[in-house]
Amino acid sequence: MYKTFCALIILIAVGGCMRYHSPDRNTWGSILNGASMSDMTDTARVAKRPVYLGAGGKLITSDTHKNPAVEYGDKIANDNAIAVSYMARLEFALYDALRKPGISVQRAGTDVVVILVRDALMDINAPDISATGDDTLKTIARILRQYDATFIEIAGYTDATRDADGARRLSMDMASRVGVHMVQHRITPERIFIVGRGASRPIASQDDIGRLMNRRVEIRIAPAR
Repeated sequence: MYKTFCALIILIAVGGCMRYHSPDRNTWGSILNGASMSDMTDTARVAKRPVYLGAGGKLITSDTHKNPAVEYGDKIANDNAIAVSYMARLEFALYDALRKPGISVQRAGTDVVVILVRDALMDINAPDISATGDDTLKTIARILRQYDATFIEIAGYTDATRDADGARRLSMDMASRVGVHMVQHRITPERIFIVGRGASRPIASQDDIGRLMNRRVEIRIAPAR
């Protein structure tokens, strides 16, 4: 019994110290089965909604019964109020949990956007998620499991030092790695959109400092309704 107990303690300790590594690229397709490799436009969300609901997804307005007052009056106005309140709570939860260098949480209308510069997310000299990035993504996944009436767009961006095709492929690689990590940590793939936007939409100049900021992954979260 004592030996079994010691072996269990050692196994837990070793497991807790293991570095996360992205799985083999050949497995990404099966892991991300159900995710959309496209922009999260309004049209795309409407088209994805039956698949999302069929996979057990829920809408923000599913919680209407908890507040009978919203059953009266203008339905669109009430739905908007529910969405604004829900997303405000999500924004605060993410902001409170992600007070780290290289990470920002912003509002974009009803949506919430988490911006992660590459160096806060991935190894400096390797295309894999770092130990710090692993911890950050686990935190985001935990919160998104709680606020599960949402769609998620994971968009990769890079700087302008590569040709357009190379930049697009690199940005898609970053976004896909984050998507795989999210699914491995119990985020339903039917909630997810993944896109690589290359060097488009820079948020800083293309000097040495600006390029570090332009290499990033943005996780945009939108209410499902």
